[in-house]
Amino acid sequence: MKLSLAVVFAALMGTGATMAQDTQEPRVWVQIEAQPNLTAINEALRRRSAELNDVNGFFLGGGWYGVALGPYPESEAVRILRSLRAEGRIPRDSYIARSGEYQSQIWPVGQDDLTREEEAAIAAITAPEVPEAQTETTPEVAVIEPVEPATPAEPEFVDETPREARAAEAQLSREERAELQELLRWAGFYTGSIDAAFGPGTRGAMSRWQEENNFEATGILTTLQRAELARQYNAVLEGMNLATVSDPQMGIEMLIPTGVVAFDNYEPPFAHFESIGDIPAKVLMISQEGTEDTLFGLYDIMQTLEIVPPSGPRERGRNAFTLVGESAKMISHTEASLQNGQIKGFTLLWPAGDEERRTRVLSAMLDSFTRTEGVLDPAAGSNAEQSIDLVSGLEIRKPKISRSGFYVDRSGTVVTTAEVVQACARITLDEVYEAEVATIVESLGIAILRPTQSLAPLQVAAFQENVARLNSEVAVAGYSYGGVLGAPSITYGQLADVKGLNGEPDVKRLTLAALDGDVGGPVFDTSGAVLGMLLPRSTDGRKLPDDVSFVADAASVSAALREAGITIAATSGAGQIPPAELKGRADGMTVLVSCWE
Repeated sequence: MKLSLAVVFAALMGTGATMAQDTQEPRVWVQIEAQPNLTAINEALRRRSAELNDVNGFFLGGGWYGVALGPYPESEAVRILRSLRAEGRIPRDSYIARSGEYQSQIWPVGQDDLTREEEAAIAAITAPEVPEAQTETTPEVAVIEPVEPATPAEPEFVDETPREARAAEAQLSREERAELQELLRWAGFYTGSIDAAFGPGTRGAMSRWQEENNFEATGILTTLQRAELARQYNAVLEGMNLATVSDPQMGIEMLIPTGVVAFDNYEPPFAHFESIGDIPAKVLMISQEGTEDTLFGLYDIMQTLEIVPPSGPRERGRNAFTLVGESAKMISHTEASLQNGQIKGFTLLWPAGDEERRTRVLSAMLDSFTRTEGVLDPAAGSNAEQSIDLVSGLEIRKPKISRSGFYVDRSGTVVTTAEVVQACARITLDEVYEAEVATIVESLGIAILRPTQSLAPLQVAAFQENVARLNSEVAVAGYSYGGVLGAPSITYGQLADVKGLNGEPDVKRLTLAALDGDVGGPVFDTSGAVLGMLLPRSTDGRKLPDDVSFVADAASVSAALREAGITIAATSGAGQIPPAELKGRADGMTVLVSCWE
């Protein structure tokens, strides 16, 4: 839904005077137009000054500017409002406003006719010819600091009669009539189609809304009633302080909820806007030079970040992508596109469960997003914090736990430790391929995984059928450091016993200093045959020497695989292969198994 911003602002401010009449009539204004930035208000003031008398420009707060006529005595202002509306010289949603609804006067230059009737925040702003001022803490980003609008009060003149309301309604454009139906639908009074036709369904919705809000149920909304309906719609945005942020370094201008986030730093290709209040939100501007390949690379990298949950719709075209990540805690929305060799866009991160406010803020950001000259320098920002777990200052999404595993057939079936597949939302192989649990053998502590897509491993395990000799050399392949090194490591040791500490026949004890990441990996003999799978160091609370490890032997693992209907390779080979050949066999067979929340 794209509501007319001018109508929306008129709705927010349109009820802002009081019924009370002083003995001397107060001087008021005829508010006729609102614009969201300096460029638009400059053009509007020049245009209106050529058409009308007593034209003034004001800063309204929240990044908005207004055009008003006056000031006039109250009764004179009402007469002028009705006369100019009847002549079609000002919009039908023009209204009477008090001085307290304006923050400061910007036109005519150097003139100040405002008379405050109640205390309000004052936002300093320059004349229209001067560019937007930059904030003290973020000089790189030009921001018009928002000010909360004055508290609305009761209208100070008699509302339109039904005849006048019908005449005012007749002046609405088709888009405005459709917007009114959208507002009635949002309020819960209209269930029909948005067709801009005010039939019985729309009239009934208007009547029910009027009754609910203590108006006469005529079925025809007056100008003030339409403004009140829009004000109710926009109440959810109170405190968001949507303001236009123009960043020449990024080459982007857009509305940002400055009541929720503030500029923090540059980490190319991002400008970071961090949370400043109770809402844990975040905004990223995206700006970099690039090609289609760069855009696709950004799309892939964004999906590895903690701020982009793996679930959610995503769409990638040749020159643009939309990436939505949804979790129980947050929702992120990223838009980026390639034009003239420049990639620009933004990300909005918002807490889950606040959908109405999130979607309204997101809609404003999407509608206002504008490309300007310039693109972020790749060398911008301090880049003070360097970490392999960070991409441009953003944390890479990490699994809950990672262990090792190995391929046991040509279709990509994997054996791993059972501990790595407990309570996982999803399981991945090498952080790329999705897998699911086929079987868990609790007695052995092993899990058998099947990939959800066809894989073609370079190597598969060949299980040793002969009994290994005590004190013979062994080696375990595993992702000792959770995949940080990008390939499995080889750790050498010896076969210390053909049974476990408690005499378990299907467990062998090793003299080998393994790490947690190695658990689930294949244990090789000198011929390159697999002696079994490395087990976790379960010691029932006992402290064992660091070089004590255990392996589920080849015979028990093979039996479990055959019972699961998996055809495996076996060997009775002996001898010794070179270390380089063993490393190549381990690299092609060993896989990183990750459990994700």
